[in-house]
Amino acid sequence: MTVQGPAPTARLLLRAWCEADRAPFRAMNADPRVMACFPSTLTDVQSDALFDRIVAHHAQHGFGLWALARKEPSGASTFIGFTGLSIPAWQTPFGPRVEIGWRLTHDHWGQGYATEAARASLAYGFDVLQIDEIVSFTAAINRRSERVMQRLGMHHDAAGDFDHPALPPGHRLERHVLYRLTREAWAMARRGGRRHPGETAAGHGG
Repeated sequence: MTVQGPAPTARLLLRAWCEADRAPFRAMNADPRVMACFPSTLTDVQSDALFDRIVAHHAQHGFGLWALARKEPSGASTFIGFTGLSIPAWQTPFGPRVEIGWRLTHDHWGQGYATEAARASLAYGFDVLQIDEIVSFTAAINRRSERVMQRLGMHHDAAGDFDHPALPPGHRLERHVLYRLTREAWAMARRGGRRHPGETAAGHGG
């Protein structure tokens, strides 16, 4: 099927996955810096299985985690990770919801790419897919991702924070924080003529 997705941003493409993405995807998932807030790095076999699940999610739901590519002056583009929307395959304690998530290669951290791409994904989810609410969650120690959630204008649902059921009690990543954003809140920010938190005049967050 043809994968639809967000419009390109000033610097990025959110596009369908291709076989050429497998190798850089493996390298990203094997980088201990990228995977520091996950239980472990991924082997090539595990990374390929995740790749296949992402593609299958698109086929099943018509949206998903898009491959993220940086535009180059030559007109080409460079794979730098993924950003997008997904439905968790496990039974979350906050019920069935659409989640926004991202993962970038380490060389592309700290340049506002995650916020820029996530904002485009939110716009697509709310404006095109008409999703009522989008959530995001991460390990409580993952302050970098939590700051992205805050820049996106998502609010922390402290009462919804939870212990991840796939992790053993006392694991350093067990506790997770939950953030939410409704379509109504997204629309209100636009009607008010306000930029979403973290958005600069150039459209790039931190």
